Amino acid sequence: MAVFLALVGKLLPLYLFIVAGYLLGVFLHLKRRPVALLLLYILSPIVVFEGGWTAHLSRSTLALPVLFLVICSILCGLFYFLSGFVWKRGDSIRNLAAFASANGNSGYFGIPAGLALFGPRALGIIVLCSLGFVLYESSTGFFTLARGNFTVRESLRKVVMLPVLYAFGLGIIANVWHVPVSAGAAVVFQDVRTIFSIIGMLLIGVSLAGERLSAIDSRLLAFTTVAKTIVWPGLMLCLIALDRQIFHIFSNDVHGVLLLMGMIPLAVNTVVYSSVLKVHPEKAAVAVMVSTCLALFFIPALSVVFL
Repeated sequence: MAVFLALVGKLLPLYLFIVAGYLLGVFLHLKRRPVALLLLYILSPIVVFEGGWTAHLSRSTLALPVLFLVICSILCGLFYFLSGFVWKRGDSIRNLAAFASANGNSGYFGIPAGLALFGPRALGIIVLCSLGFVLYESSTGFFTLARGNFTVRESLRKVVMLPVLYAFGLGIIANVWHVPVSAGAAVVFQDVRTIFSIIGMLLIGVSLAGERLSAIDSRLLAFTTVAKTIVWPGLMLCLIALDRQIFHIFSNDVHGVLLLMGMIPLAVNTVVYSSVLKVHPEKAAVAVMVSTCLALFFIPALSVVFL
């Protein structure tokens, strides 16, 4: 119980930013879309560029972002198929459900939570896993979500216009060419990561401000909750067991981060992208909020049992 309460105490400050965002939305009338655009087109590319630039490149580390890109993409297709049993054909809520359920809040939530659980030694591993989620969001995921309102051609064009993939490519090039990171740049990157996490959590509160009860979609909440509390943790536990018994690719530190990636809540970028594409952003905000609240107790509980 002491360990559980300690972990809750470390994660709780993240939730204060959600409250702050809600107050900003109610009293200062801060709008969701400008915040989403700031995250999508400025802060996210900088964080991804730094991740590609500073990551230790090797066969095992490069496997992590590729692994999560593949897992998220496969789950997105699976969840889109399963959503056909819940919603009618052509309903864009299916696209939102598939995109959200296959994703995770690896950046805004996963990095602070990982630092609280494992300490600074795990930061590089967490960032590499997070890059996999980002690559999914900027490719398969964004295309799937865009298809809720746009044609295939229009959706592909929107994917091509995203800056995150180009930022990642530039970061990898700088890494391969061994371009040194100056002390000043390192400080800037660290500050941007902090701002990135804070604004991401603020966005949840801003998105909830002024929403009506009609934004609560019980089917979407049930669908995403099952995905994040049963499918994802179960998949990560199976992957860890296979690696320990057969493949022997990853270390115990990586196994711990893999389990964390299976426990993180719905991605805040669900609200970011749904706001930009206008695919039920109000329902996305409620789903992300519920998932984030559940994670406050879900992550410490599973961490005590399995970590």
